Amino acid sequence: MLAATAFTAPIAADAQSMPGMDMGQHAGHAVPAPRAKPAPKAARPAAKPRTLPAPRTAPKPAASQPATGHSTKDHSQAGGSAHVSPASSADMAPATMADAPVASTPQNHGQIDQGSMPGMDHGAVAGMDHGGMDMHGIKGMLGGYSMMRDASGTAWQPESSPMWAIMGKHGDWSTMVHGFATLVYDDQGGPRGDQKAFVASMLMGMGQRELGRGTLTLRAMGSLDPLMGKSGYPLLLATGETADGRTELVDRQHPHDAFMELSATFSHPLGRDLSGFVYLGLPGEPALGPATYMHRFSGMANPEAPISHHWLDSTHVTFGVATAGIVHKGLKLEGSIFTGREPDENRWDIERPRMDSWSVRATVNPTANLSAQVSHGFLHSPEGLHPDEDVRRTSASITWNLPLGQDRNWQSTFAWGRNDPSGGDHRHTTDAFLLDSAVQLGRWTVFGRAENVDKDELFGDELFGDEHDDDMLAGRVFNVSKLSLGGYHSVPFGPVALDLGGLVSKYDLPRDMQPRYGSDPTSFMLFTRLRITG
Repeated sequence: MLAATAFTAPIAADAQSMPGMDMGQHAGHAVPAPRAKPAPKAARPAAKPRTLPAPRTAPKPAASQPATGHSTKDHSQAGGSAHVSPASSADMAPATMADAPVASTPQNHGQIDQGSMPGMDHGAVAGMDHGGMDMHGIKGMLGGYSMMRDASGTAWQPESSPMWAIMGKHGDWSTMVHGFATLVYDDQGGPRGDQKAFVASMLMGMGQRELGRGTLTLRAMGSLDPLMGKSGYPLLLATGETADGRTELVDRQHPHDAFMELSATFSHPLGRDLSGFVYLGLPGEPALGPATYMHRFSGMANPEAPISHHWLDSTHVTFGVATAGIVHKGLKLEGSIFTGREPDENRWDIERPRMDSWSVRATVNPTANLSAQVSHGFLHSPEGLHPDEDVRRTSASITWNLPLGQDRNWQSTFAWGRNDPSGGDHRHTTDAFLLDSAVQLGRWTVFGRAENVDKDELFGDELFGDEHDDDMLAGRVFNVSKLSLGGYHSVPFGPVALDLGGLVSKYDLPRDMQPRYGSDPTSFMLFTRLRITG
């Protein structure tokens, strides 16, 4: 039911006109001048008739203008920072600045009925762009498209996705800052559950400037997650990484490293609608998997990590990444070499890059509301506790975003990932499926996540628990499912907002697991989150 609701409803709704928008009043559509009402016969002069002043409406497109009738807009009166939620930024600008028709007349925003345009914060319309550039000069990191398309690493999201950030201009540099800090009370149910209060956080800063004919983008992202302790926080069915370098974290989510991204990207036009780019990160994110859950609207609302994390996007913190690719309109092809080893238990350092693994990814954004990717990678010795084991990872995902109006948005992501290990203790190919969805309706946001994952590390060598290496369940693959539903209410305070919310999780477990986990465990989280909105 969650899958049907998340995807069929947005598709059906998108087929209709955008809510609250009078297409006749849209800045990109010409409005014919109203006919002047003839004067009474007695009032008509015998000589040359008086010419009426032209009504203040959008001019009729010239013959050389594209059929859409989009005109160049003057953003000089817009404000500074914003919660950006464009209706369709890709459809509101020419492909490049040079493509704007000479015959088109500039439009003054003072003459536009902005109240009729949904999904836009008119304090600063950063999503309204010209040739892929917003009013602050921030363009797409990898080419001539809107910055709204960029997500984590070099991953893409739908261009209509909302973005919360503070944007600025400092000399030749355009800047952006966004982040959050979430205080969580976590209660994981059942015999293997636990309770903990912790803070999860992320802060990211970006600077961009022109360099020759190209664009240089610098990004830095960090977290204070190491303060929650090496064992992270309780999360039933979560597996991956280690707390002490000797035992695996099971039923717990590891903390992120203090340094999550330090990267530089240079993109350069190669022709009309074609660009090439190079991305270097220490740490960074290779071209593998969908946009990370904490950087896509459908996933970031939920404060808990997915239990499918190590099948989809666990490489989002990788110490040593080099990616190169090309972008042609809505198509991106890229490849990476990177370090396959997951971060170790020392969360405050920067680890030595090894560049021993590779990945390739193809992404397509056919419309402003849709993004899909397929990727494959070879990870050399990703787990420190299984150094002889390599993993081939394959993933595919699709993200659909639907703007519903100002401060209203609906996004859903469906993703599949497969791990195929070789040469070590894990000899089973395992799959993971994820569907997450979030709907923002003003100050209220509701979200859900459904997952189905093959787990083969739940029993045996564990950090916590009573099991031993001779456990009869050790090494077995169990297909488990989890459903989480929650929501939060936002209270704005200038450039930030305070979210107050909670979630509940239920599980579907095989019979052989129930003596350990309980027949019907229930988990919940209560949280308050301070996040930058702009």
